[in-house]
Amino acid sequence: MVPRLGHIAFLNVLPLTYALAHGAAEGLDILRATPAQLNGRLEAKNLDVSGVSSITYARHADDLLVLPDVCIASDGDVRSVLLVSRVPAEQIGNARILLSDKSASSHALLKIILRRAYDAAPQYETRALVPSDPVPEGAVGALFIGDDALALYHNPPAGIYIYDLAQEWKRLTGARMVFGIWAAARTFAELHSDALRMVHARIAQAFRDWDGVKAAAITEVLADGRFTRAQLTEYLGSAVVWQLDEETLAGLRLFYEYAAEDGLIDLAPKIALARV
Repeated sequence: MVPRLGHIAFLNVLPLTYALAHGAAEGLDILRATPAQLNGRLEAKNLDVSGVSSITYARHADDLLVLPDVCIASDGDVRSVLLVSRVPAEQIGNARILLSDKSASSHALLKIILRRAYDAAPQYETRALVPSDPVPEGAVGALFIGDDALALYHNPPAGIYIYDLAQEWKRLTGARMVFGIWAAARTFAELHSDALRMVHARIAQAFRDWDGVKAAAITEVLADGRFTRAQLTEYLGSAVVWQLDEETLAGLRLFYEYAAEDGLIDLAPKIALARV
């Protein structure tokens, strides 16, 4: 059988994107999409393994297993998950906030931070957002993720306040923030353990090889002109954490606890790691 792998189409997983483009995709059926789109495909059992929003696991833990070793996280400033606002966060109150339709974990994170750190209870609306119009008319703020957020971080609009949500989480909790994980359908893991090991090995190896291919990989994505080499080298060298170690797992568990306490998920699940 050919494993179906969902791949997040953001720069924060460039090590895996580069690896897939240089041999690691052999024998895999790959769907490239946003986290929100991949969440739905994995939930609908249209994928076997996928990078997904970390909150997706909490909502479907009975059907999924977390792949060990790998994640998309940050230990402070991440630069690609941002609240952009016309007013300081302390003044948001119950105003209207727009949420990117590309995300899921960041929706929960923003709600946790605004409630707990800024005593705010905004009216939320999910929709497509573009950096050229960061806070559309009628809203006081907007949540951006991924490459669009990174572009706003490096080119902040005049008169706009920018809050890095990973830094806000670090300030609130002292913990790492896990935005994305790789998850496998439990049925796939049970019936195709060799295929699961192969997929996990490809993913994990891509991040282990990163230091050796970083310069070449960044060169390949500079053509669109959105970012400089220095910006990407720093972003992919210190801002993003890919190792799902004990410290990172602790941050993930705390995120689930807060999400459950705030009514964003039914309960904080135990994290079941796939055996690979």
